Amino acid sequence: MNVALRQRKKSNKISLYLDIYHEGVRKYEYLQLYLTPKPKKGALTKEQKDDNKKTFDLADSIRSKRQLELQNGIYGMQDMAKMKGSFLRYFEYLTEKRKESIGNYGNWDSVLKHLRKYAKFDITFQQIDKRWLEGFKDYLKDEAKKPGKQQLAQNSQSSYFNKLRAAINQAYKEGIIPRNPVDEVDCIRLGDTEREFLTLDEVQAIVKADCEIPILKTAFIFSCLTGLRWSDIQNLTWSDVQHSNEIGYYIRFRQKKTKGTQTLPISEQAYNLLGERGKQPDRVFIGLKYSAWHNVKLQNWVTLAGITKTITFHCARHTYATLQLTLGTDIYTVSKLLGHKSLKNTQVYAKVIDEKKREAANKIILDL
Repeated sequence: MNVALRQRKKSNKISLYLDIYHEGVRKYEYLQLYLTPKPKKGALTKEQKDDNKKTFDLADSIRSKRQLELQNGIYGMQDMAKMKGSFLRYFEYLTEKRKESIGNYGNWDSVLKHLRKYAKFDITFQQIDKRWLEGFKDYLKDEAKKPGKQQLAQNSQSSYFNKLRAAINQAYKEGIIPRNPVDEVDCIRLGDTEREFLTLDEVQAIVKADCEIPILKTAFIFSCLTGLRWSDIQNLTWSDVQHSNEIGYYIRFRQKKTKGTQTLPISEQAYNLLGERGKQPDRVFIGLKYSAWHNVKLQNWVTLAGITKTITFHCARHTYATLQLTLGTDIYTVSKLLGHKSLKNTQVYAKVIDEKKREAANKIILDL
């Protein structure tokens, strides 16, 4: 049983790390602490010497703490087999647990693909440290590409990195790792969210255009008319679609994302779009699927309608919100229709409308 404080030259700094050996198992713990090396010519300044001493003393105190933890069985050398386990396989396991939530599963699966590219072969839990995490952040910002070879948007970078953090946090809670390296690394900041949507004329255009997957066209237009998310449309059953003399047609369902129960009035046109009513437990949109291939078919359909915007299924929900506000529905009512828990989430759409109003005002230019 031994915990030794060691040094390793790293570019223009000296990295301090612990060499931990117990019962034939060796582990290295990099402390993310650095000394300033003595220059080839001259000497260290008094300030540099003082900083080196403070840093070395801190590292040595960590070494002493680890030695004591090791002796008391707290540090968990008995769990070294877990530390040597594959983090990629663990991340894959967490991804598979999310398979019931298509959108969330797709995001986790995308992160897994990027982790495989970044790690090249594999990565163990004990190899994940601040340096490795910072490297993955740089990979997401500079190297990671979408299937179409475009660079990842800033919000995608943030989302992907947060999922990696969530997986490591989970490993820490489960006792697989004794220390949580994500505490030493900042998140990737979210950028301003740009919510693409269709105008009323553009919705009319896609209604008239043919789509290779008819059920996808019906579901997308239904979302434009109701604001329902993909996950809620996919899970919608005929028992959720109801009618009363007071409300008319409405949908009574539990939101997949927020878990909140919602009663959403829908227009008679939206109801008629669904076609012949099926049995109560049957899904309304039978055969509706989510995949990269279906996303391509969706974009092809929109392009065929003469629209140059990049459109995903979620843009239908954005379309519903912006059209409601454009046509005069107050923001509080729109927030309730969307099932938002906070009015702040809906205000994003109001800002879009304000921007469009400013653009419209500036279009009238007179030669005075």
